[in-house]
Amino acid sequence: MTSQIDASKTSQQVRRRWLVLAIICAAELLVVLDNTIVNVALPTMGVQLQSSFSGLQWVVDAYTLSFAGLLLAFGHLGDRFGRRRIMAIGLVGIAAMSVAGAFATDLGQVIAARAAMGVFAAAVFPATLALIINIFTDVKERALAIAAWTAMAGFAIAIGPSAGGFLLQHFSWHSVFWINVPVALVVLVGVLVAVPESKASHVGRFDSVGLVLSLVGVTGLVWAIIEAPHLGWLSTISVVFYVLSALVLVVFVWWELRNPSPILDMRLFRIRRFSLPALAIGVAYFSMFGFLFMITQYFQGVMELSPLEFGVHTLPFAASIAVGAPVATVLAQRIGTTALIVTGLVIMSSGMLIAGQTKVDTPYFGPVLLSMVLMGLGLAIVQGPATESIMSSVMLDEAGAGSAVNDTTREIGGTLGVAVLGSIMASIYTTSVKPVVDAVPDTLMNPDQKNFARETVISVIEIVKSPTPALFESAKADLILNLKTAALEGFQLASYVTVGASILCAVAVAVFLPWSPSSGDSVLLVPGRSTRDETH
Repeated sequence: MTSQIDASKTSQQVRRRWLVLAIICAAELLVVLDNTIVNVALPTMGVQLQSSFSGLQWVVDAYTLSFAGLLLAFGHLGDRFGRRRIMAIGLVGIAAMSVAGAFATDLGQVIAARAAMGVFAAAVFPATLALIINIFTDVKERALAIAAWTAMAGFAIAIGPSAGGFLLQHFSWHSVFWINVPVALVVLVGVLVAVPESKASHVGRFDSVGLVLSLVGVTGLVWAIIEAPHLGWLSTISVVFYVLSALVLVVFVWWELRNPSPILDMRLFRIRRFSLPALAIGVAYFSMFGFLFMITQYFQGVMELSPLEFGVHTLPFAASIAVGAPVATVLAQRIGTTALIVTGLVIMSSGMLIAGQTKVDTPYFGPVLLSMVLMGLGLAIVQGPATESIMSSVMLDEAGAGSAVNDTTREIGGTLGVAVLGSIMASIYTTSVKPVVDAVPDTLMNPDQKNFARETVISVIEIVKSPTPALFESAKADLILNLKTAALEGFQLASYVTVGASILCAVAVAVFLPWSPSSGDSVLLVPGRSTRDETH
């Protein structure tokens, strides 16, 4: 009788754990969805708000930059005050700032709302993975839970463009903000009702100096990269920001190494099973975010697809991630993390190399589709095993901080991907189209339309729809072809940068990360850590 009662309790506990996982993954879905769904709305925003290419980059990067800058702080706060509590605050904030974004009437308000949403998203995201690590103590269950967590990112990528396309087909771009509100409130109720609270048993003094230094250094560097095409890559302002940002980040590392309670424990990077997978995730997300930003310009500017058509065309990319992530995490238990990370990076680089060969008349069913499948599959193979390796390298007391480092590498990589690859594409595009656009008669394009055309290939959407005298139809067709060709030239150079980064990272992982699960360094080599954690 006693054994039956114990078995019943155990079964209930298992069901409760998986219910909690579903709620946590829903919170993750909301955060990732905010990144993917807005990409679809960028062309519509660009046309209606007459935004520059840089402005569209900031719609994406305002969110990811504040998100990345504050992940470490909120991971630390979750360890200190309770991960569920910090997550709940974040969900309320996302809902409130989404309402602000929905009422925005100009680009500045959109960017401000996106930045505020990123702040509160940073409160949600580290708590998701930290809670999973504390709830799932069995090694196999934890691996499956992390696989589900990584697969949710693929699911968000899958439904983001499609959902965004559906909303834009029937409503204005403001709807991509409204959709967050009910989702955030439903998840909030689930968190408060079902998710157990957990926090570290021992925490030190809050590292406010480290927080400020990391924010200043990362923000300054990304701003300089985004604005480089307009200011000049080697202009005085750009160089000054490069140097100052680098100096601030060096001071940040110095401070963290000497602080007894750092916001980022630099000693973690002595653990190869922590640092190298973190590097791989950063490079993978550098490639993915940059790819998504550029493919948005391609599908809607070059292929002239509607937002909904764009969403449907990206489904193979997302499906590859959703299917590949859990499979890769399970395989890592058998053949090792290193082999899978290296394989994933090579597959990603192959996909981006193929994507870089795309021409204006390249068919979708062929190189374009193949490149998306390879990119998605490569990312999935990297992120699942890499995340499991990172989180297995930290003690429970630092689950929030470890999760924050994992998330920060993703977001900084993604932010730099949009900034660097987007700026490369913008530089090539602007240089190529400026003389062509300048030569267009004012009877065909007014000054505002010319400025928009010089900034981004998304201007094709407006050019195609605008009425044109029969005399200029041929000139209009030539102009559109030139804009599309210039955009793809920039896409090609940016793709080569991605291929190089992925291959170099694959070599580093292959050489320095142990291939045998039992070999290499361990978290136990890092002194002064507690394994205790409070969950209730």
